[in-house]
Amino acid sequence: MQNRILLVEDEENIRKFTRINLEREGFEVLEAETGELGVEIALRDHPDVAILDIMLPGIDGYEVCSILREKVPEIGIIMLTAKTQEEDKIAGLERGADDYLSKPFNPRELALRIKSLIRRLDKDDGKDSNIIDNPPFKIDLYSRTFYKNGEEIVLTPTELSMASLFMKNPGKAFTRSELLDLNWGEGYEGADKIVDVNIRRLRAKIEDDPSKPKYIETVWGTGYRWYKE
Repeated sequence: MQNRILLVEDEENIRKFTRINLEREGFEVLEAETGELGVEIALRDHPDVAILDIMLPGIDGYEVCSILREKVPEIGIIMLTAKTQEEDKIAGLERGADDYLSKPFNPRELALRIKSLIRRLDKDDGKDSNIIDNPPFKIDLYSRTFYKNGEEIVLTPTELSMASLFMKNPGKAFTRSELLDLNWGEGYEGADKIVDVNIRRLRAKIEDDPSKPKYIETVWGTGYRWYKE
């Protein structure tokens, strides 16, 4: 089955060019020229990944991202922006985006980012080995669900990928470069700031006190590690 991609972009020439290239990569592409239409299509057709331009008529890409993250938490989200300021990229990640790409972009690079994200979305085969139990946390890799003390916490695909990696390797210190390679794919060309933002988002969801993290520890000068009792 083809992976279904939602492309929300108001500039028709960019939208058509991107659609043609993504179809050549084997994706089914749904198009929307406004944020409102993008939300409608996402809720109706349940695409695997949404590609959101930030500057849209009506509600902008940030707002679309927030809505989709709330209503379709399992969807992968990549933000497109013509802006180069670091704060614009961070703003999208803080809203729940999994990745970003600045315009002008190489269509092949976008396809690679999508494929990397889809690998994080793929379900496993449902065997008992797909349960990661690290009290008070548990991850069911088949259903892609995360629990703390038996209560489900909704994570984005990237947050779940990072949590799975940490919980499988308690006590191991990962550098930011390693986390980029393991979660976004080797050769990822984005800034490693994306790691810090996702760590911050993950801590906000799972820590008792995010300002004093117990489970995701900072290893100064290196990166991060999951606590080990």
